[in-house]
Amino acid sequence: MSLTSEIHEQPAVLERMLRELTEPAREIAAAVERRKVRSVFIAARGSSDNAALYGKYLWGWMNRMQVALATPSLFTLYRRPPRLDGSLVVGISQSGQSPDIVSVVKEGRAQGALTLAITNEPASPLASEAELVLETLAGPELAVAATKTYTAQLFAIALLGAISKGDPQALGELERVPDLVRQTLLLDDAIRASVERFRGMEHCVVLGRGFNYATAHEWALKLKELTYVVAEPYSSADFQHGPVAIVSDGFPVLAVAPGGAVFANVLALLQTLAAEHRAELLVVSNRNRALELAQTPIRLPEELPEWLSPLVAIVPAQLFCYHLTRAMGHDTEKPRRLNKVTRTL
Repeated sequence: MSLTSEIHEQPAVLERMLRELTEPAREIAAAVERRKVRSVFIAARGSSDNAALYGKYLWGWMNRMQVALATPSLFTLYRRPPRLDGSLVVGISQSGQSPDIVSVVKEGRAQGALTLAITNEPASPLASEAELVLETLAGPELAVAATKTYTAQLFAIALLGAISKGDPQALGELERVPDLVRQTLLLDDAIRASVERFRGMEHCVVLGRGFNYATAHEWALKLKELTYVVAEPYSSADFQHGPVAIVSDGFPVLAVAPGGAVFANVLALLQTLAAEHRAELLVVSNRNRALELAQTPIRLPEELPEWLSPLVAIVPAQLFCYHLTRAMGHDTEKPRRLNKVTRTL
């Protein structure tokens, strides 16, 4: 098992989740409804924290929930946790091992909140502390950089959202995701050829907005983990409030810009970056107007619902990071000073 094999395993993981998790997700959704939960409090770290960021957008938009991301140090170091009664407290973790994430769920349960673990390890400390568990069924992930476990977490969040809403159209759209990911993996050879242009890159920014704000964060994290490039993620809106000043001729800007509610805003920024700042643009999109601005365009499937686009848009980003790491002469399987499981307080 290698990083590239785990990237290519993702359609099979998502198909397995569709087959085996729909009923468990219905039971969780029913428990949330019985408790009349109207707010969600999510604890996560690393890639799982980026999945939580997607959950903040998805559950807020689809289910009209108030969603907050936890500050675990309030629980472990300051020992002054916020009130959690009446909330759904969710811990998201591939391994379920990190004490700070476990502590948030443990405190939530002690306060009488409904608790949920989304994890790849159903026998983990996190799963043991939670009242409800949704196993992501990704199978063993041996590469240090998370890929299939990240998309599995996104899928679990999307599945819970769609089932909780009771929207057959949303569930139908979700069923198409494995095939959309499979289509996107066909870009592998083209992405391999494209990375030569970025072989000497030392810093860049990664832009996304809305649902794909999470994608920008996850792409930047993978670049830092694997290539050691200083990659900073930004909302396309936040980027205009000062950071845009760093862009000059040839500065690398990587952007995720699928069609949807935020597309016009992201497109306007990309047009400015191309015309006025002469940035080196890599754009992941399914819209020609965005792709035409890029020196390196990466085309997503045309029919891609915006709310599900992070599950697909992250795939070319994963491939890009994998091939760029190899082109730079780094080890894709053993990033320096990193371990697969990180335990923090």
